Amino acid sequence: MSAKSMIGVIGAGAWGTALAQMLSSDGRDVLLWAYESDVVDAVNTSHRNPRYLPGAELSPTIRATGDLAEFAEIDIVLAVTPAQVLGRVLEGLSKAPQDLVLCSKGIEAGTQRLMNDVARAASPGSQIAVLSGPTFAHEVADGLPTAVTLACEGGRAQWERLSPAIARATFRPYYSDDVTGAEIGGSIKNVLAIACGVVDGLGLGQNARASLIARGYAEMLRFGEALGAQAETLAGLCGLGDLVLTCSSTSSRNFSLGKALGEGGSAKELMADRTTVAEGAHTAPVLAGLASERQIAMPITAAVNAILEGEAPRDVVARLLARPLTAEMTGDQTHLG
Repeated sequence: MSAKSMIGVIGAGAWGTALAQMLSSDGRDVLLWAYESDVVDAVNTSHRNPRYLPGAELSPTIRATGDLAEFAEIDIVLAVTPAQVLGRVLEGLSKAPQDLVLCSKGIEAGTQRLMNDVARAASPGSQIAVLSGPTFAHEVADGLPTAVTLACEGGRAQWERLSPAIARATFRPYYSDDVTGAEIGGSIKNVLAIACGVVDGLGLGQNARASLIARGYAEMLRFGEALGAQAETLAGLCGLGDLVLTCSSTSSRNFSLGKALGEGGSAKELMADRTTVAEGAHTAPVLAGLASERQIAMPITAAVNAILEGEAPRDVVARLLARPLTAEMTGDQTHLG
């Protein structure tokens, strides 16, 4: 199969490996870039990725490489690196792909840029799309039914080109042209998942978690609309759908981190011990800073950031519960929490 018909996946963590497995399910050749040489060797010799996705037997049509130059002739590339290194990795491409599909979720620390802005600067010749939605990597790798948002900055023309290349029998993308909304939903839900994990770790009950999800969604809407996202996007798969999944299971890295924090763990030690990245821990301080600068009320986000900075979770929760009472719905959603 020629490089033109091959799909590239940059990033061989659990999510990147799962996407490569899904894309290969129809027999297509997939080139998977990994930073770690042992991952490259394991994928190519035993068709497994024991470091990041140990339970999956990978398709023989997936080939791993550590050389980004091999992506030069591939037209469709999915970028699945941790958010904080996306720009540096993409700058290593010798040629910009026609379509660059962003699957990383987060906001770049320091620059406060969304991933589409990072990618546009690092790969200016590419047309950007964002793939986001309620997805656990192991379920996608196992071929379980999954639906996602595929937001295309190139509109319907890009969608008509990308959707047949990405859709599979059990992997169903839905069209959007709201790249910003798709990114914001995927970024904020990671922070809120940490909050829900803290609630679970503290033993505060299901009522508290459900309330937190609902009020967290209100924060997502306020922030998204302030940055020009469409409310309809945030009500869909990449916003509310992803939020519900990530806030409800220890299969979520962010939820698991929050649960460990609620049980008394140290943020610094927990982050140091993790093989995989809980993106919400990197996003929380950036998001809290942006919200403060723009005067967008995001008390749950601020609470997560305070816990990550070392405040006692019970003290932070008590402060949240002591906030002044207010209306649930208001015409001024920017300044009320």
